[in-house]
Amino acid sequence: MAIPSSSPGNSISPENTRVLIANMPKAELHLHLEGSIEPATAVRLAARHGIVITEQEVRERYAPGDFAKFLDAFKWVTSFLETPADYALITEHLADYLLAQNIVYAEVTLSIGVMLLRKQDALANFAAIRDAAKKYESRGLRMQWIFDAVRQFGVTAAEEVVRLASQCVRENVAAFGIGGDELALPAKDFVGVYEHAGAAGLGRLIHVGEIGNAASVREAVEVLGVTRIGHGIAAMNDESVMDFLAEREITLELCPTSNIRTGALARQIGKPSAQIEEHPLKMFFERNIPIAISTDDPAMFETTLLQEYAQAQSAMRISVASLLRIAEMGFENAFLGFQDVLAYSEPLRDAASKIGSA
Repeated sequence: MAIPSSSPGNSISPENTRVLIANMPKAELHLHLEGSIEPATAVRLAARHGIVITEQEVRERYAPGDFAKFLDAFKWVTSFLETPADYALITEHLADYLLAQNIVYAEVTLSIGVMLLRKQDALANFAAIRDAAKKYESRGLRMQWIFDAVRQFGVTAAEEVVRLASQCVRENVAAFGIGGDELALPAKDFVGVYEHAGAAGLGRLIHVGEIGNAASVREAVEVLGVTRIGHGIAAMNDESVMDFLAEREITLELCPTSNIRTGALARQIGKPSAQIEEHPLKMFFERNIPIAISTDDPAMFETTLLQEYAQAQSAMRISVASLLRIAEMGFENAFLGFQDVLAYSEPLRDAASKIGSA
């Protein structure tokens, strides 16, 4: 990785910071395949199935709103995914997007619960996804998969997702998670589901503390045994929960632009709207809570991982050295073996040492 030289005072110019962010190897840990469907791709998918829409219509559906509107938009755009070939197409587009940003490792969430609801062959879809992704390994992109259930679909539906995930552990399915409406059902209802996931050797995570409260974040860890939390920004409102996350080394997958676009951050701070400067990412980092910067649904929220890192530096005033440390944590908190983490992290540690000794 080419490291721009730093100037006296251990600082790097804005232009060199952009170069550094672009060039450094990065991991994406909270990324929904279906949320990466660009407007042009949505138009193409719809046309395959005899539906005429425009890119403008897609953009309007993706426009900022509240969390309920986001769920509706997600449901709408995924309705154009009907065949394994559709899933292969969006996987190829996602892989190109990742490589363009020097994202070398990604854990991609697949909405298996939605596939099952629509009576699709989820394993056939996954085979197409996996085969499409394999073509990019020689270009330096490694992808693993998270099978995701939908909370409001209930426990039985979630059990079926775990069953399928357990069959695919050797096919780079690294974890099981639950997304959807976190207010729909209590965490305790899913204890057995997560026990089965753990027994199958799957990592365990959940979307929580996005629009729910801080207590729900602690509950997910204590009751379900998760090691990573999707979002978890509600912890900002409870000192004891933040201390708990730091002590337990529970990773928060933070998606700042997503939290603005869905209204989740505004809800947590009790305001009609929120600014990116009000996001708790920097506070969590300074309190030694493991974090990963992510995009969530990059096409729907009109963001990229490069933009997320850039605004962390410019709007949240996170130092370049801290950005390198956060990027390193992206690999450390992935579902990777120790040697893989070391290999991915080495360029970042080298870059940090050059900045620190300048």
